[in-house]
Amino acid sequence: MNKKRFIPLPYIFLLILFTNGCAGIRYMTVETQEPARLTLPENIRSLLIVNNVVQQPDEVGHRKKPLEKKEFEPVKVSTDSTSIYYTEALTQFLSEEHYFDTVILYNKPLRADTNFWEEKPIMPEKMNELRKETETDAVVSLDKLILQTEWNDLFMQEGYIYASMTGKIYSILRVYMPTPDGKIPAIHFTDSLRWEGFDIPYDDGMAYANLIIPPPEEAMKQLAVYAAEKMVNVFVPHWEMQNRWYYTLNNKLMREGEAYAKSADWTKAILKWQTFYNKEENKLKKAKAASNIAFAYEMLGEMDKAFEWITLSLHLFEESLSPNSLDRKRAELYKNEIKRRRDHAVKLDMQINR
Repeated sequence: MNKKRFIPLPYIFLLILFTNGCAGIRYMTVETQEPARLTLPENIRSLLIVNNVVQQPDEVGHRKKPLEKKEFEPVKVSTDSTSIYYTEALTQFLSEEHYFDTVILYNKPLRADTNFWEEKPIMPEKMNELRKETETDAVVSLDKLILQTEWNDLFMQEGYIYASMTGKIYSILRVYMPTPDGKIPAIHFTDSLRWEGFDIPYDDGMAYANLIIPPPEEAMKQLAVYAAEKMVNVFVPHWEMQNRWYYTLNNKLMREGEAYAKSADWTKAILKWQTFYNKEENKLKKAKAASNIAFAYEMLGEMDKAFEWITLSLHLFEESLSPNSLDRKRAELYKNEIKRRRDHAVKLDMQINR
């Protein structure tokens, strides 16, 4: 397996985007590596993506409120090929991550019936047949796909209707693989997107594409690709942007610690901030230094020490400030975040070293 995308602890990348906040605090943006929601067995090295849904009937799930009408009316919209867009996009996105050795798309749908509302999970015999045919370890199946659109004409301008549309998607993916307990992981996904623009046919208005609302058929394909992209995080460790901060004080040691932080030399930053902490008697200033030390340890990937220091920081803030203090609230949030990342560290380590 290609592991070039993944790095060992500290699983965090510092972007040099320091920004001044209110007096005494600086904010920055970091990327943290988060574990996949689903941890697959180590022997699952290749995936087969299959389409196991029936096309949604045109008359199901769509409404439109025409201009000067007060109520929404049901309309017919074709979902033709939407499930294909979903499975093709999922295959492409997972392949691009280089986390699995192989991710391939099965070239034909599994369902030949017309019962849209009935789910038909893949039976063990069929799963093994598919795995053997394609030489893959597990089957990721799109077992449910329901789409809705709600179109609202808003006003007329220059002979064209300006409208809004909300699209909703609900999908179920299941992972079929040989397991001792027979459990089949199922991933339920629900989300929505919104569009606004002029109702101009694409062929007539490509020069103004950013001002055009897509037709419902196109919007559903966009929803399918959007959902597929979100599903990647279910299977693959990924990076997320997060905000962090550290406190500044008019003190030589604190300023020196800040200088080291700006150059990402966290070990030396800790040395300066901890020296200040040990010498300082004011509890509020000690709380701020302890918070900085917690942040530096997080940057080093030492989550136990980070949690120890942010716990101490919060305790000192509680002794120094009122319950509604912003610094207390900030420390509480950061303590919860460090706990979350500490709890996930073993899971993440197992996933990236599979």
